[in-house]
Amino acid sequence: MRSFKRNAVIITVVLFVCVAAYLNWSYSKDAAQDVGATIAEPTTTSLTPNVGIPENPDAADDNNAGSSGLFFSGDAGGTAAFFAEARINRRQARDAAVETLASVNGAEGASQEVLDAALEKITAIAAFGQKEAELEALVRAKGFSDCVAFMSADGVKITVPAPQAGLSAVDVAKITDIVTGETDFTAEALQIIPVN
Repeated sequence: MRSFKRNAVIITVVLFVCVAAYLNWSYSKDAAQDVGATIAEPTTTSLTPNVGIPENPDAADDNNAGSSGLFFSGDAGGTAAFFAEARINRRQARDAAVETLASVNGAEGASQEVLDAALEKITAIAAFGQKEAELEALVRAKGFSDCVAFMSADGVKITVPAPQAGLSAVDVAKITDIVTGETDFTAEALQIIPVN
């Protein structure tokens, strides 16, 4: 009976992961159809609420204002392709991890502790996938044209398109408020990666 319950829970979690992967794939497919084959290289900057923010955010010119929702300063197709590729890579990495953990669960002779640990990791992956989708939707709702969220036990990485001058203090505050309000992570566990 215990083995049946454990297998039922594992199957349910794997089903949730597959549904999340499908939704992610369908969203990525739509974005990938709109772009060319060129992938833009991101510029990575770790931002906390007090790092990388201009001293006087009001001094930024209107073309770089983050609240406009227009964060593309260069090749828009290349930036969109970057976000589509990032979603695909995230999905493939998660699928590979779930497949590995499922094979551990199916291994004969594995101890109950190993099986429980594998089930816990599969559950965490599913929870991260769901929360990433929520964070991405909320960030886009705040005026960003695109967003990719990466969650782990260590923290959250949010990748967003940004103007050449970087993200404004208002933009950083919006993202920080979303992540700290929707997750148990603090601002110190947040890394914002602007893609120019």
